[in-house]
Amino acid sequence: MASDTDTPIIAIKGLHKSYGSLEVLKGIDMTAYKGQVVSLIGSSGSGKSTLLRCANLLEDSHQGDILFAGEPVRWKGQGSARKPADAAQVLRIRTQLSMVFQQFNLWSHMTILQNVMEAPVTVLKRNPTEVEELARSLLDKVGIGDKCDAWPAQLSGGQQQRAAIARALAMEPQALLFDEPTSALDPELEQEVVKVIKQLAAEGRTMLLVTHDMRLARDVSSHVVFLHQGLVGEEGPPETLFGNPQTERLRSFLSNTSSV
Repeated sequence: MASDTDTPIIAIKGLHKSYGSLEVLKGIDMTAYKGQVVSLIGSSGSGKSTLLRCANLLEDSHQGDILFAGEPVRWKGQGSARKPADAAQVLRIRTQLSMVFQQFNLWSHMTILQNVMEAPVTVLKRNPTEVEELARSLLDKVGIGDKCDAWPAQLSGGQQQRAAIARALAMEPQALLFDEPTSALDPELEQEVVKVIKQLAAEGRTMLLVTHDMRLARDVSSHVVFLHQGLVGEEGPPETLFGNPQTERLRSFLSNTSSV
């Protein structure tokens, strides 16, 4: 476990985000150190996915700081007009924060192998031969090495999500961000993806995980953040949050979700 003196891979301080008059994030503080798995849990509308998208700069936050490996994102403008000031910085940070989405987001016109190879070749300008070797090994790693030449539509949802994880890993990022990676899957297919996520956690990969699956959050996390109405309601190690919740809001949330 990282010590407090280490620089977090991701640090978020006082983050605010609104959609019109709806304030979704109301001043969030959160850190993820190297090798940590930080799970974000909470009811629908609590701000989990918005926080993840702001961390990856897919959404523009309106106030507060985001630091990647100690480097602050530079901004211009204020409030709803705030935008990143340096497009090159945004691109560089995004290449180090690979996102896995709920709905897979594979490119339908590319084979699975091409999907995994695309970003390292086009964004990082890596050698295609080297990238192909890496991509094949990653597809083997997630258990679908035999699907290299298949099209996304020919795969099950679980296989597509595992391909999306391989695609994220191909960028060799400093952190992986998962946005409800199993919620679009049937329970049987969900377990295929859960197995891969647990394997990545065991390897010591830095991950931010938005999930509705409390068992997964308990099993893989080193730190859990409970979001409630746009604020951090409670946070700590999973054994504390799930075993001895300190607030009525968290107790109520856990009692209304599947058993952990």
